[in-house]
Amino acid sequence: MKPLGIGLIGTGYMGKCHALAWNAVKTVFGDVERPRLVHLAEANAGLAEARAGEFGFEKATADWRALIADPEVDVVSVTTPNQFHPEMAIAALQAGKHVWCEKPMAPAYADAERMLETARGSGKVAALGYNYIQNPVMRHIKTLVGEGAIGTVNHIRVEMDEDFMADPDVFFYWKSELAAGYGALDDFAVHPLSLLWYLFGHVEAVITDMVRPYADRPLSEGGRRAVENHDGANVLMRLGGGISAVLMANRAAWGRKGRIALQIYGSKGSIVYDQERMNEFELYQAEGRGSEQGFRKILAAPAHRPYDRFIPAPGHGLGFNDLKIIECRELIRAISGEPSSIVTFEDGLRIEKSVHAMAQSFHERRWIEIG
Repeated sequence: MKPLGIGLIGTGYMGKCHALAWNAVKTVFGDVERPRLVHLAEANAGLAEARAGEFGFEKATADWRALIADPEVDVVSVTTPNQFHPEMAIAALQAGKHVWCEKPMAPAYADAERMLETARGSGKVAALGYNYIQNPVMRHIKTLVGEGAIGTVNHIRVEMDEDFMADPDVFFYWKSELAAGYGALDDFAVHPLSLLWYLFGHVEAVITDMVRPYADRPLSEGGRRAVENHDGANVLMRLGGGISAVLMANRAAWGRKGRIALQIYGSKGSIVYDQERMNEFELYQAEGRGSEQGFRKILAAPAHRPYDRFIPAPGHGLGFNDLKIIECRELIRAISGEPSSIVTFEDGLRIEKSVHAMAQSFHERRWIEIG
């Protein structure tokens, strides 16, 4: 397979993360051709030139459409704010490019549907950036659940908390706009929803409450602007197989930096995981004498593949960007026609459908069944 030509639209936090992954995937895994970093697009030409030099891209542009039209680009990474995802991803697919788009698909469900319809018609791989499922620890948790290590799962609790919106004096920016989506649900809670999908399948029914801790925020140029979406959400859920679940998400939780706390309860034990300590999990198995039962801490190690492709010793730890490298390798697998664990637009739309059902439940104050 010839080296893939890569185009990157957007160079913020996640754009840099994609660039790191494309640069490192050959070094880490060795079994792929080194991608060719062809074209980078940013909002203005000066920034595009600067970032292309930093990230290692051959060309730079202030016109993302020129990047998509570039015949040397095979894959387009879309890492722009949420409201720009549909137009860019659809244009890339229509131009015959594979797409790696950051989550969520789109603020509007109809736009997400159009993205999936275009992906289906294109014959190209369309993947979403849900790298938390790529954690070797999460893969092992899935194996343990599948093997029945904690018996039949009957209840799950998952919380996602960060504090980047906790300060009431933080300036208003695009994440508080209605155009960006519902707030904590689609900007944020889609990550724990991706873990639930990966481990147990999709959500079947929901009832939701959402909260807005601060009614408005200061503007950098003076004055204030009303916050248009919600920074917190609490959701009761039903999953397949009679599993009950609780989801809580909060973008205004002082002291929480990158927390996804997952608790899985079964008939023979429990599993506990926290994304802030992403290289370990705890396992409780109700077996043997009660006097010696207790949670066991299990550290990530080379036995939890592909941890071994990064580090040869247990307990040293992977990071967020490493998970993106693993996701990049899975995307290349999918493009090569191999089995992979990417979140496709197909599965991504079901996650989006769950989010929109949650918002509908909040507005209608009732349980919503997700067909």
